[in-house]
Amino acid sequence: MKTHDAKRVEITIEKVMLRRLTEALASADVTGWSVLPVLGGSGRSGTWNRDDQISRGTGLVQVVCLIRPDKLDALLDAAFEVVDRHIGVVSVTDAQVLRAERF
Repeated sequence: MKTHDAKRVEITIEKVMLRRLTEALASADVTGWSVLPVLGGSGRSGTWNRDDQISRGTGLVQVVCLIRPDKLDALLDAAFEVVDRHIGVVSVTDAQVLRAERF
């Protein structure tokens, strides 16, 4: 079966910034993404767990996008405008997809 090059972009961000991020993605012509809850982790501030959060507005989510490689720069520029001043991590990996026309 033939596969096609793609990029997988994972953006972990504060839940309260999700709407701004998805609006930025849409402005970069990214038409599909999935949002996943982040249940816990460890970073510069130490270990944390979603259950220990005080407010519903706190916590992190991860937005996952599979895109054509030619859309990557626009996506990263748009995402950086949101992530730059807030908690957030952006990672990019190479991927292969089966139906390129969907991306």
